[in-house]
Amino acid sequence: MKLKALSKIFVPGIIFAFVFLAFFPHQTKSTEVGVRVVKWSPFVKKGVMKNIYPPGAKYFFPPVINTWYVFDTKLQNIEMTLSNRGIRMGKDDLVFKTIDGNDIALDVIIAYRIDPQRAPDILMNVAQTNRDLEERLVRPITRNVTREQFGALKTEDFYVATKRTEKAEDAKIILNEILNPYGVIVESVLPKDYRFNVAYQKAIEEKKIADQMVERFKSETKATVEEYLQKKQQAAGEVNKMVADVDGEYAKAKINADAYYEQQTMIAKAIEAEGLAQSKGIEKMVEALNSSGGKTMVKMKLAEALAGKKIILLPLGEPGGIDLKTTDINELLKVYGVKSLR
Repeated sequence: MKLKALSKIFVPGIIFAFVFLAFFPHQTKSTEVGVRVVKWSPFVKKGVMKNIYPPGAKYFFPPVINTWYVFDTKLQNIEMTLSNRGIRMGKDDLVFKTIDGNDIALDVIIAYRIDPQRAPDILMNVAQTNRDLEERLVRPITRNVTREQFGALKTEDFYVATKRTEKAEDAKIILNEILNPYGVIVESVLPKDYRFNVAYQKAIEEKKIADQMVERFKSETKATVEEYLQKKQQAAGEVNKMVADVDGEYAKAKINADAYYEQQTMIAKAIEAEGLAQSKGIEKMVEALNSSGGKTMVKMKLAEALAGKKIILLPLGEPGGIDLKTTDINELLKVYGVKSLR
């Protein structure tokens, strides 16, 4: 009776245990992938299974003959800073020398993620958890590569944001060349604050102030030169205007003088032509008068002029005649009845 009672209890327990172990749940969160390691199975080969178990699901297989690992594939940050911002306590920034030999400390944040398809390789070759992966692989390599890249800068280059950005991009490229084969993808290398030793920091700040003053003086000098050049151009413009005005007045006066000269030349030529014409006419008249017909014409004109005139003949020049030198002609004319001689 006791055996039957025990069998009734034991057999269902074994069956329940078998079912429970056979269908034991294994879960992945929304950003996790699962990797299964088969310890023993009559159906599959022993070892790490190459296929991954996608995020956000449950999977059932016996826990005793299988081992279950999960890797978080979301973006991870390694904060290597002076303050306690990362998972490590205390000072964790990068300390190195610049290419010109000055000590510098740099805060850097490395953003990376796991390639989900490479999770089985990570488990076989590197680490079993995200934390182990970071401590064994990602952190040491990123610190060394980042320190080496930024150490190639000169001290003053750290004040130029573009140069820091260029080195961060170079570091990212090199890190991906090293880590991608291990299933790690570096998304960004972000340099933050940097610090020199106190004495050098003070010297740098003083130099920056001096450089700013030099630049200010250069700007003021340049502004003064530009103002001088502007005034010079204005003066040159005024001079050119005056010269243009004088040239205009000269040209105007020359045009007027040339016009007056031409006018007077034309008048002189007209007078000359008129005089020549008159002289030609006089010559022709003289020629006409010197001819026999001319003498006749003179006589006719003289006769016309004397027509109707009273003519008085006076004896002159002979003994007993009138002496014109001593004779008062007007009185003489009165004697002959002439009132006046106009």
